[in-house]
Amino acid sequence: MPAPVPFAEIVRSDFVEGHHYGSALSLAADGSVEWSLGDVESPILPRSSNKPVQALAMVILGLDLPPDLLALACASHSGEAFHQEGVRRILATVGLDESALGNIEDHPFGVEAREEALRRGEPRTRLAMNCSGKHAAMLATCVAAGWSLEGYLEPTHPLQEGIQEVLEACTGEAAYVTVDGCGAPALSTSLTGLARAFSTIGSAVDGPAARVAEAMRSHPEYVSGTTRDEVALHRAVPGLIGKLGAEAVYAVALPDGRAWALKADDGGDRARPVVMAAALLRDGVGDLDGVDADALRATGEAAILGGGRPVGEIRALL
Repeated sequence: MPAPVPFAEIVRSDFVEGHHYGSALSLAADGSVEWSLGDVESPILPRSSNKPVQALAMVILGLDLPPDLLALACASHSGEAFHQEGVRRILATVGLDESALGNIEDHPFGVEAREEALRRGEPRTRLAMNCSGKHAAMLATCVAAGWSLEGYLEPTHPLQEGIQEVLEACTGEAAYVTVDGCGAPALSTSLTGLARAFSTIGSAVDGPAARVAEAMRSHPEYVSGTTRDEVALHRAVPGLIGKLGAEAVYAVALPDGRAWALKADDGGDRARPVVMAAALLRDGVGDLDGVDADALRATGEAAILGGGRPVGEIRALL
Protein backbone atom coordinates (compact mmCIF):
# COMPACT_ATOMS: atom_id res chain seq x y z
CA MET A 1 0.00 0.00 0.00
CA PRO A 2 1.52 3.36 -1.01
CA ALA A 3 2.17 5.78 1.81
CA PRO A 4 -0.38 8.48 2.65
CA VAL A 5 0.75 12.09 2.42
CA PRO A 6 0.46 15.10 4.74
CA PHE A 7 -3.04 16.47 4.19
CA ALA A 8 -3.38 18.66 7.27
CA GLU A 9 -0.91 20.53 9.44
CA ILE A 10 -1.10 21.43 13.12
CA VAL A 11 -0.21 25.09 13.54
CA ARG A 12 0.43 26.68 16.96
CA SER A 13 1.27 30.40 17.00
CA ASP A 14 2.43 30.19 13.36
CA PHE A 15 4.69 27.21 14.24
CA VAL A 16 3.93 23.92 12.46
CA GLU A 17 4.22 21.32 15.20
CA GLY A 18 2.94 18.28 13.33
CA HIS A 19 0.89 16.80 10.52
CA HIS A 20 -2.01 14.47 9.86
CA TYR A 21 -1.27 12.10 7.00
CA GLY A 22 -4.03 10.80 4.78
CA SER A 23 -5.58 10.40 1.36
CA ALA A 24 -8.45 12.14 -0.41
CA LEU A 25 -10.07 12.45 -3.80
CA SER A 26 -12.64 14.40 -5.73
CA LEU A 27 -14.83 12.49 -8.18
CA ALA A 28 -16.26 14.38 -11.16
CA ALA A 29 -19.88 14.01 -12.20
CA ASP A 30 -18.88 11.69 -15.04
CA GLY A 31 -17.15 9.33 -12.60
CA SER A 32 -13.59 10.34 -13.41
CA VAL A 33 -11.14 11.41 -10.70
CA GLU A 34 -10.93 15.21 -10.69
CA TRP A 35 -7.96 15.24 -8.30
CA SER A 36 -6.48 13.06 -5.60
CA LEU A 37 -3.70 12.93 -3.05
CA GLY A 38 -2.19 9.96 -1.28
CA ASP A 39 -3.49 6.46 -1.97
CA VAL A 40 -7.06 6.35 -3.25
CA GLU A 41 -6.93 2.93 -4.93
CA SER A 42 -5.90 0.49 -2.19
CA PRO A 43 -8.67 -1.09 -0.07
CA ILE A 44 -9.64 0.56 3.19
CA LEU A 45 -12.40 -0.16 5.68
CA PRO A 46 -14.89 2.73 5.35
CA ARG A 47 -16.56 1.49 8.54
CA SER A 48 -19.72 3.54 9.14
CA SER A 49 -19.27 5.48 5.91
CA ASN A 50 -20.71 2.32 4.33
CA LYS A 51 -24.01 2.72 6.17
CA PRO A 52 -25.88 4.58 3.39
CA VAL A 53 -24.88 1.78 1.00
CA GLN A 54 -26.00 -0.82 3.52
CA ALA A 55 -29.31 1.03 3.87
CA LEU A 56 -29.68 1.06 0.08
CA ALA A 57 -29.19 -2.70 0.03
CA MET A 58 -31.80 -3.15 2.75
CA VAL A 59 -34.37 -1.09 0.82
CA ILE A 60 -33.69 -3.22 -2.26
CA LEU A 61 -34.16 -6.33 -0.08
CA GLY A 62 -37.56 -5.16 1.18
CA LEU A 63 -37.04 -2.65 4.00
CA ASP A 64 -39.82 -0.07 4.02
CA LEU A 65 -39.45 2.79 6.50
CA PRO A 66 -40.55 6.44 6.56
CA PRO A 67 -37.79 8.94 5.71
CA ASP A 68 -36.81 9.81 9.28
CA LEU A 69 -36.35 6.17 10.25
CA LEU A 70 -34.59 5.36 6.97
CA ALA A 71 -32.14 8.17 7.79
CA LEU A 72 -31.63 6.53 11.18
CA ALA A 73 -30.78 3.27 9.39
CA CYS A 74 -27.86 5.20 7.81
CA ALA A 75 -26.73 6.67 11.13
CA SER A 76 -23.93 6.70 13.60
CA HIS A 77 -26.33 8.53 15.84
CA SER A 78 -25.48 10.56 18.93
CA GLY A 79 -27.81 8.60 21.18
CA GLU A 80 -30.12 11.54 21.82
CA ALA A 81 -33.62 10.74 23.07
CA PHE A 82 -35.21 10.99 19.62
CA HIS A 83 -32.58 8.64 18.18
CA GLN A 84 -33.29 5.98 20.78
CA GLU A 85 -37.03 6.39 20.37
CA GLY A 86 -36.57 6.10 16.60
CA VAL A 87 -34.80 2.77 17.02
CA ARG A 88 -37.72 1.55 19.11
CA ARG A 89 -40.07 2.66 16.33
CA ILE A 90 -38.11 0.71 13.70
CA LEU A 91 -38.24 -2.42 15.82
CA ALA A 92 -41.94 -1.94 16.57
CA THR A 93 -42.78 -1.95 12.84
CA VAL A 94 -41.94 -5.67 12.85
CA GLY A 95 -43.10 -6.52 16.36
CA LEU A 96 -39.66 -6.52 18.02
CA ASP A 97 -38.08 -4.67 20.91
CA GLU A 98 -34.50 -3.74 21.82
CA SER A 99 -33.77 -7.20 23.20
CA ALA A 100 -33.52 -8.39 19.58
CA LEU A 101 -30.60 -6.04 18.79
CA GLY A 102 -27.29 -7.76 18.18
CA ASN A 103 -25.01 -4.74 18.49
CA ILE A 104 -22.85 -4.15 21.57
CA GLU A 105 -23.93 -2.12 24.59
CA ASP A 106 -22.54 1.39 24.91
CA HIS A 107 -23.18 4.87 26.22
CA PRO A 108 -24.33 7.46 23.67
CA PHE A 109 -21.80 8.51 21.03
CA GLY A 110 -22.60 12.22 21.17
CA VAL A 111 -20.63 14.21 23.75
CA GLU A 112 -23.63 15.96 25.29
CA ALA A 113 -25.82 12.85 25.29
CA ARG A 114 -23.01 10.76 26.78
CA GLU A 115 -22.33 13.28 29.56
CA GLU A 116 -26.04 13.45 30.39
CA ALA A 117 -26.26 9.65 30.55
CA LEU A 118 -23.23 9.48 32.84
CA ARG A 119 -24.62 12.19 35.13
CA ARG A 120 -27.81 10.19 35.45
CA GLY A 121 -25.88 7.00 36.15
CA GLU A 122 -27.43 5.27 33.15
CA PRO A 123 -25.86 1.95 32.12
CA ARG A 124 -24.57 1.10 28.66
CA THR A 125 -27.36 -0.19 26.45
CA ARG A 126 -27.75 -1.60 22.96
CA LEU A 127 -30.31 1.08 22.22
CA ALA A 128 -27.90 3.95 22.99
CA MET A 129 -25.07 2.49 20.91
CA ASN A 130 -24.54 4.57 17.75
CA CYS A 131 -25.15 1.68 15.32
CA SER A 132 -28.49 0.62 16.80
CA GLY A 133 -30.46 2.23 13.96
CA LYS A 134 -28.64 0.13 11.39
CA HIS A 135 -29.12 -3.03 13.45
CA ALA A 136 -32.82 -2.35 13.93
CA ALA A 137 -33.16 -1.85 10.17
CA MET A 138 -31.28 -5.10 9.54
CA LEU A 139 -33.73 -6.96 11.77
CA ALA A 140 -36.70 -5.30 10.05
CA THR A 141 -35.26 -6.30 6.66
CA CYS A 142 -34.96 -9.90 7.79
CA VAL A 143 -38.60 -9.93 8.86
CA ALA A 144 -39.71 -8.34 5.57
CA ALA A 145 -37.76 -10.92 3.57
CA GLY A 146 -38.84 -13.87 5.71
CA TRP A 147 -35.31 -14.63 6.91
CA SER A 148 -34.31 -15.92 10.31
CA LEU A 149 -33.19 -13.33 12.84
CA GLU A 150 -30.75 -15.89 14.20
CA GLY A 151 -27.24 -15.17 12.97
CA TYR A 152 -28.24 -11.98 11.11
CA LEU A 153 -24.72 -10.62 11.64
CA GLU A 154 -22.96 -13.61 10.08
CA PRO A 155 -21.42 -12.91 6.64
CA THR A 156 -23.18 -16.02 5.30
CA HIS A 157 -26.65 -14.83 6.36
CA PRO A 158 -28.73 -13.88 3.28
CA LEU A 159 -29.06 -10.33 4.61
CA GLN A 160 -25.31 -9.80 4.75
CA GLU A 161 -24.77 -11.54 1.43
CA GLY A 162 -27.30 -9.18 -0.12
CA ILE A 163 -25.61 -6.14 1.41
CA GLN A 164 -22.22 -7.25 0.13
CA GLU A 165 -23.62 -7.78 -3.37
CA VAL A 166 -25.07 -4.26 -3.50
CA LEU A 167 -21.92 -2.66 -2.07
CA GLU A 168 -19.71 -4.41 -4.62
CA ALA A 169 -22.04 -3.30 -7.42
CA CYS A 170 -21.96 0.33 -6.22
CA THR A 171 -18.20 0.49 -5.67
CA GLY A 172 -17.17 -1.68 -8.61
CA GLU A 173 -14.80 -3.57 -6.31
CA ALA A 174 -14.71 -6.93 -4.54
CA ALA A 175 -14.98 -6.49 -0.78
CA TYR A 176 -12.81 -7.98 1.93
CA VAL A 177 -15.03 -8.95 4.86
CA THR A 178 -14.07 -8.46 8.50
CA VAL A 179 -15.95 -7.47 11.67
CA ASP A 180 -16.98 -3.92 12.55
CA GLY A 181 -16.98 -2.49 16.06
CA CYS A 182 -20.72 -3.10 16.45
CA GLY A 183 -20.42 -6.75 15.42
CA ALA A 184 -21.76 -6.43 11.86
CA PRO A 185 -19.60 -7.34 8.87
CA ALA A 186 -17.22 -4.55 7.81
CA LEU A 187 -16.68 -4.45 4.06
CA SER A 188 -13.68 -2.92 2.31
CA THR A 189 -13.40 -0.71 -0.73
CA SER A 190 -11.01 1.98 -1.90
CA LEU A 191 -11.65 5.68 -1.43
CA THR A 192 -12.41 5.80 -5.15
CA GLY A 193 -14.96 3.01 -4.79
CA LEU A 194 -16.51 4.71 -1.77
CA ALA A 195 -16.87 7.99 -3.66
CA ARG A 196 -18.38 6.08 -6.59
CA ALA A 197 -20.99 4.52 -4.28
CA PHE A 198 -21.90 7.90 -2.78
CA SER A 199 -22.20 9.37 -6.26
CA THR A 200 -24.63 6.60 -7.18
CA ILE A 201 -26.83 7.36 -4.18
CA GLY A 202 -26.49 11.14 -4.24
CA SER A 203 -27.36 11.52 -7.93
CA ALA A 204 -30.30 9.08 -7.99
CA VAL A 205 -33.61 10.58 -9.10
CA ASP A 206 -35.84 7.58 -8.40
CA GLY A 207 -35.87 4.11 -6.91
CA PRO A 208 -34.28 2.85 -3.69
CA ALA A 209 -31.13 5.00 -3.96
CA ALA A 210 -33.21 8.16 -4.30
CA ARG A 211 -35.20 7.14 -1.20
CA VAL A 212 -32.01 6.81 0.83
CA ALA A 213 -30.62 10.12 -0.43
CA GLU A 214 -33.83 12.00 0.27
CA ALA A 215 -34.05 10.52 3.77
CA MET A 216 -30.53 11.73 4.56
CA ARG A 217 -31.17 15.19 3.09
CA SER A 218 -34.50 15.73 4.82
CA HIS A 219 -33.46 14.33 8.22
CA PRO A 220 -29.70 14.92 8.67
CA GLU A 221 -30.10 15.14 12.46
CA TYR A 222 -31.15 11.47 12.39
CA VAL A 223 -28.01 10.52 10.44
CA SER A 224 -25.73 12.06 13.09
CA GLY A 225 -27.09 14.35 15.81
CA THR A 226 -28.24 17.88 16.49
CA THR A 227 -24.79 19.29 17.31
CA ARG A 228 -22.40 17.36 15.06
CA ASP A 229 -20.24 18.73 12.23
CA GLU A 230 -21.99 16.39 9.77
CA VAL A 231 -25.40 17.97 10.30
CA ALA A 232 -23.82 21.43 9.98
CA LEU A 233 -22.38 20.46 6.60
CA HIS A 234 -25.74 19.10 5.42
CA ARG A 235 -27.39 22.38 6.36
CA ALA A 236 -24.69 24.51 4.77
CA VAL A 237 -24.87 22.65 1.44
CA PRO A 238 -28.47 21.84 0.44
CA GLY A 239 -28.76 18.56 -1.42
CA LEU A 240 -25.54 17.12 0.02
CA ILE A 241 -25.41 13.67 1.59
CA GLY A 242 -22.49 12.82 3.88
CA LYS A 243 -21.42 10.17 6.35
CA LEU A 244 -18.38 9.75 8.57
CA GLY A 245 -16.79 6.43 9.47
CA ALA A 246 -14.55 5.29 12.30
CA GLU A 247 -10.80 5.76 11.82
CA ALA A 248 -11.42 9.19 10.26
CA VAL A 249 -13.20 8.26 7.04
CA TYR A 250 -15.62 10.72 5.42
CA ALA A 251 -17.59 10.65 2.18
CA VAL A 252 -20.04 13.14 0.68
CA ALA A 253 -21.88 13.57 -2.60
CA LEU A 254 -24.02 16.13 -4.40
CA PRO A 255 -27.09 15.61 -6.61
CA ASP A 256 -25.02 16.43 -9.71
CA GLY A 257 -22.99 13.24 -9.17
CA ARG A 258 -19.84 14.81 -7.77
CA ALA A 259 -18.43 13.06 -4.71
CA TRP A 260 -15.52 13.31 -2.28
CA ALA A 261 -13.93 10.76 0.05
CA LEU A 262 -11.05 10.93 2.50
CA LYS A 263 -9.31 9.07 5.28
CA ALA A 264 -6.78 10.24 7.88
CA ASP A 265 -4.28 7.41 8.20
CA ASP A 266 -3.81 7.88 11.95
CA GLY A 267 -7.54 7.60 12.56
CA GLY A 268 -7.56 11.00 14.28
CA ASP A 269 -10.97 12.53 13.71
CA ARG A 270 -10.07 16.20 14.16
CA ALA A 271 -8.60 16.54 10.66
CA ARG A 272 -11.59 14.88 8.97
CA PRO A 273 -14.02 17.87 8.75
CA VAL A 274 -11.13 20.27 8.13
CA VAL A 275 -9.96 18.45 5.01
CA MET A 276 -13.47 17.82 3.71
CA ALA A 277 -14.47 21.48 3.98
CA ALA A 278 -11.27 22.46 2.15
CA ALA A 279 -11.95 19.89 -0.57
CA LEU A 280 -15.46 21.19 -1.17
CA LEU A 281 -14.30 24.81 -1.22
CA ARG A 282 -11.44 23.92 -3.59
CA ASP A 283 -14.01 22.53 -6.03
CA GLY A 284 -16.25 25.59 -5.92
CA VAL A 285 -19.08 24.16 -3.80
CA GLY A 286 -19.13 27.37 -1.75
CA ASP A 287 -20.15 29.29 -4.89
CA LEU A 288 -23.18 27.15 -5.72
CA ASP A 289 -26.67 28.63 -5.47
CA GLY A 290 -28.18 28.14 -2.03
CA VAL A 291 -24.91 27.19 -0.33
CA ASP A 292 -23.95 29.08 2.83
CA ALA A 293 -20.23 29.42 2.15
CA ASP A 294 -19.48 30.84 5.58
CA ALA A 295 -21.25 27.95 7.28
CA LEU A 296 -19.43 25.49 5.02
CA ARG A 297 -16.11 27.09 5.91
CA ALA A 298 -16.99 26.97 9.62
CA THR A 299 -17.40 23.17 9.51
CA GLY A 300 -13.67 23.02 8.75
CA GLU A 301 -12.50 25.25 11.58
CA ALA A 302 -10.54 23.43 14.30
CA ALA A 303 -8.82 25.68 16.78
CA ILE A 304 -5.62 24.85 18.63
CA LEU A 305 -5.85 26.19 22.18
CA GLY A 306 -3.24 27.72 24.46
CA GLY A 307 -4.23 28.77 27.93
CA GLY A 308 -7.85 28.19 27.01
CA ARG A 309 -7.86 30.51 24.00
CA PRO A 310 -7.27 29.90 20.27
CA VAL A 311 -3.61 30.25 19.29
CA GLY A 312 -3.58 28.19 16.12
CA GLU A 313 -5.52 25.79 13.92
CA ILE A 314 -5.62 22.53 12.03
CA ARG A 315 -5.02 23.60 8.42
CA ALA A 316 -5.78 21.50 5.33
CA LEU A 317 -3.00 20.97 2.79
CA LEU A 318 -4.96 20.79 -0.46
